[in-house]
Amino acid sequence: MVFSSSDNPTITDGTVLAEARQIRQFYHKDSAADVQVLDGVDLTLRSGEIVGLLGRSGSGKSTLLRILAGLLRPTSGEMLWKGQPLTGPIEDIAVVFQSFALFPWMTVEDNVALGLDARGTPRQERDTLVQDAINLIGLGGYENAWPKELSGGMQQRVGLARALVVKPALLLMDEPFSALDVLTAENLRTDLIELWSEKKLPVQSMLIVTHNIEEAVLMCDRIIIASSNPGRIAHVLTVPFSHPRNRVDAEFRTLVDHIYSLMTQRAPIVSEADLGDGAAQAVAPMAPAFRALAPVSITMMIGMMEALAAPPLNGRADLPVLAEKLQLELDDLFPLGESLELLALAELEDGDILLLNEGVHFVLSDLEERKAIMSHALLHQVPLVKMICLALDERSSHSVKAERFRDELETSMSADYARQTLQTIIGWARFAELFDYDEEGDRFFLEEEEVE
Repeated sequence: MVFSSSDNPTITDGTVLAEARQIRQFYHKDSAADVQVLDGVDLTLRSGEIVGLLGRSGSGKSTLLRILAGLLRPTSGEMLWKGQPLTGPIEDIAVVFQSFALFPWMTVEDNVALGLDARGTPRQERDTLVQDAINLIGLGGYENAWPKELSGGMQQRVGLARALVVKPALLLMDEPFSALDVLTAENLRTDLIELWSEKKLPVQSMLIVTHNIEEAVLMCDRIIIASSNPGRIAHVLTVPFSHPRNRVDAEFRTLVDHIYSLMTQRAPIVSEADLGDGAAQAVAPMAPAFRALAPVSITMMIGMMEALAAPPLNGRADLPVLAEKLQLELDDLFPLGESLELLALAELEDGDILLLNEGVHFVLSDLEERKAIMSHALLHQVPLVKMICLALDERSSHSVKAERFRDELETSMSADYARQTLQTIIGWARFAELFDYDEEGDRFFLEEEEVE
């Protein structure tokens, strides 16, 4: 028996397989208010296409994938499979996760056979299907190997074979290449696309969750861009190129640049005069009291500013070029740029990043002047920093519990984001010598020299 598209006769007919309608998802966080992860998501997956789900951290990509797989029930909305409500996992949908999730006490063959064993597939048929899947994905000869004997790329191939052996109609992949080194990931992407193009994969459709823009353009027929906090569908793009695709092709690069531009667009500015009275009142409460901060270190920001300021960039760079120069993924690049923008040291504009005058001043300064520039930026651009400094100045002990500010943050974000935001602020404030933090006592304090 050989895998082929004939196992899935509808592979190119555009039949609707999965459909998400107005999906909303909330998570309850301890005693804090519920956190909304997804808001009003509509998504349709059809046979014969590879779809990329692209977005930054906080866009709910993995949550949506689990809902599509039937592993998670949405808080509201409707999830359909071939027109019928999806209420749990089904045999037609298989998932490949970022972690390889192999059982170390099982051989490659036994790991691949897990889904068939769970179905009670007869032994002879099971062995044939397993061997076909192993050969298809390039693991021939490794049937009796243990996971610990395999490289990361080989282990992920085992994960793919385990998903493909059950011949799912829909294959969902959650950042399947992100844990691999660059060369291994590229080889696996290429092999997967070749098998798809040659109609050798026993699947009708694939959804790939990723934060890698080039990966999405390289592999997918349609790209869905999700916005963050909460996750919404912001843009849907059709990729017009046939396989195989060339990364250096001018049209390929233009589409990559366009996606970067879409993902750095600011929300349109709407004045109250453009809104009705009721609409203006409805919009006002939506503004968060504080902004969640990504775990971006001072060292990372300095590195980006210095790279931006140096020739040949000379203060302005195309984000894809900068990502390649600094070897940064999307989830690292955007938070860095947004942190510099927050501090008024740089500006994001239509897929470019521009170093502002204060950023140039920072790069040209010595350490003490850099600390002064950062101190000024934090006090004027980050309200929480100013609140902490005022509280420290008001107390004779020049010490204040961090819990107070963590609770304040949790009025507008999840507990996890609140902890992360405070941790980022602590790192920035230490560099600027504004205040320090005692982890054991969970308190902010001023050093004696600062008080004097």
